Amino acid sequence: MNRINLITMGVKDISHSLKFYRDGLGFETSVNEENPGIVFFKNGGTKLALYPLEELAKDINEHEPPVGKGFSGITLAYNAKSAQEVDQIFEKVEQAGGTIKKAPQRVFWGGYSGYFSDPDGYYWEVAYAESWKFDENDMLIIE
Repeated sequence: MNRINLITMGVKDISHSLKFYRDGLGFETSVNEENPGIVFFKNGGTKLALYPLEELAKDINEHEPPVGKGFSGITLAYNAKSAQEVDQIFEKVEQAGGTIKKAPQRVFWGGYSGYFSDPDGYYWEVAYAESWKFDENDMLIIE
């Protein structure tokens, strides 16, 4: 078992989150309805899904659904191909109603990086480094 095929994020308001990701950030999906039961995005590499938080918690344990609060210790990441792309994404995040947690800046490891959170508080890092290389699917090559 050495791959991740799907990351599912439990969301409080699937319609609001769909608009944030699809309309605000440009994630592609075939979903056109306003309040779907689940959303799968057509992104390259690992797929991303949205699912109602309460339903996801019940799917894990119907009798004692695990619902936590606060930072879970997990972040999602988008690796950009330029510092300008990082800045453009942060502009989209602000316009879409996301919360900038750390504005893009030069960071200790030599790259350019910032953090935002989506409407449900999921943290995303958007980062760039000159040394990064990408494969034919725009996935970061890590050697």
